[in-house]
Amino acid sequence: MTTKTPDPFRLDGRLALITGSSGGIGFALARGLGQAGATLVLNARNAEKLEASAQVLRGEGFTVHTRAFDVTEGTSVLSAVEDIEQSIGPIEILINNAGMQRRAPLEDFSAAHWHELMRTNLDSVFFVGQAVARKMIPRKRGRIINICSVQSELGRPNIAPYTASKGAVKMLTKGMAIDWGQHGINVNGLGPGYFKTELNEKLVADPQFSSWLIGRTPSRRWGDVEDLAGAAVFLASDASRFVNGHILYVDGGVTATL
Repeated sequence: MTTKTPDPFRLDGRLALITGSSGGIGFALARGLGQAGATLVLNARNAEKLEASAQVLRGEGFTVHTRAFDVTEGTSVLSAVEDIEQSIGPIEILINNAGMQRRAPLEDFSAAHWHELMRTNLDSVFFVGQAVARKMIPRKRGRIINICSVQSELGRPNIAPYTASKGAVKMLTKGMAIDWGQHGINVNGLGPGYFKTELNEKLVADPQFSSWLIGRTPSRRWGDVEDLAGAAVFLASDASRFVNGHILYVDGGVTATL
């Protein structure tokens, strides 16, 4: 008689908090974790949109909670994490996904937009990551996945501040892994390439850019958000238990070619 080995990719019984998950990449990542068995906590600032997204996932058979809070406000983050831990359960998986884009020539980029972008893309990773890690450390286990970008490695015209923020997220991810790995916490980055999302809808609709991108991408297409789910499940699961401080690029090969 053979003993069945548990599937290392399954997430049954684990609670996952996904920031910025009322739509786009965050929603797709939440769905992927749900398909692997995780209980979900969706986050966004717009409570109405958040609940609508949660209802869609509940309709697919997943257990879904919602928490509307601003990930750029440190005190709000601390309160929200405490509430989740007390009223729902221990956060075992965190995906820091909340992010934004601003496009402008660097010489014209306003200070206000710079600070807004950095708060959303970088400060939120620090605030939420630290608050959740403080809960994970005594338990000696946890998975944190920070959403990086191909712009963590490569630049493009008119998005220098975004590139700076995502480069910083890459290095913050490595720093988190160095400091928290000793406590049984795995911290990795997931770096999407160019995906069909609300953030990129103008680029998708631009025939010239779309043609250039497809020609530039070895897989010869835009990414679909569903393409990210498997990588997220891997980094959230026991299958990646000795993967720490790594950035996994899901980009169709963009970072592999000039």
